[in-house]
Amino acid sequence: MIKYKNLVIFTIYSIYERCKLHYRLTYDDFSLKEKNTVQRQLQKNVKVKLSLIIPTFQEEKLIEQQLRRFTPELRKKYGFELIVSDGGSLDRTVEIAHKYADKVVEHRSQKRQTIAEGRNNGARKAQGDILIFLNADSYPQDLEKFFREIIHWASDPKEKSAAIACYVSAFPEEILLKDKLFYFLHNQYIAFLNMIGLGMGRGECQIVRRNTFEQVGGYNSSIVAGEDFDLYRRISKIAPVKFCRNIVVLESPRRFRKYGYLKTLFYWGLNALTVMLFNKSITKEWEAVR
Repeated sequence: MIKYKNLVIFTIYSIYERCKLHYRLTYDDFSLKEKNTVQRQLQKNVKVKLSLIIPTFQEEKLIEQQLRRFTPELRKKYGFELIVSDGGSLDRTVEIAHKYADKVVEHRSQKRQTIAEGRNNGARKAQGDILIFLNADSYPQDLEKFFREIIHWASDPKEKSAAIACYVSAFPEEILLKDKLFYFLHNQYIAFLNMIGLGMGRGECQIVRRNTFEQVGGYNSSIVAGEDFDLYRRISKIAPVKFCRNIVVLESPRRFRKYGYLKTLFYWGLNALTVMLFNKSITKEWEAVR
């Protein structure tokens, strides 16, 4: 029985690796022409302004490491501003944010804001043509590649999509075989939904053209969970959402460790369904798992 189980796992993993090689394109897979195009865009200092918006709430343990990734040199090279939109933290989150961010937006009401409100507040202070919403506990696998890809997308006059859905995976030091299988299948699912025009993208990182974001009214601030799906669903009604395998964002799989895949996916699906049918989520308060 044990030998049979191991054989099944080995077979599934082999299929996963083969599919990954076939589907998950990398920057090295670009043609020479595409690579040269990206380099020329950077050399000419393309007039594409980016705004990186990070919503926070009680993130003092994580936020400094996160913000230090986006150095002044990196910001100058790729022309982006760094904005932290805080939801009323009582710890040192705001103090730390002021040390590194270009702008810090503070929520001063006693009422706890949703992450959708935090992202909207950050967007109001942004000056970029492209809005990049990144969670405080997630980060790009390759920073240089991350911004190159966004600039390439934003600068292409033939590109019709209004938003990007990223490929999401787990931190290398935490990922297990079952995580690899889950992320591979879930990313294919998201790619498929965008291919058929339904609009979908994980909230760990969402990249949107500013004019489109304003056209659809931004995030629905009343939605506690599923606001990421709701935004891309509305965007997909006026323009395509592009699933980009070259932009990889990493997260911790700790929520899956705490609740399991089935329970987590069940609530994701339930929230998505209630958002579509009733324009609100069944979840009343989103729990940050740290």
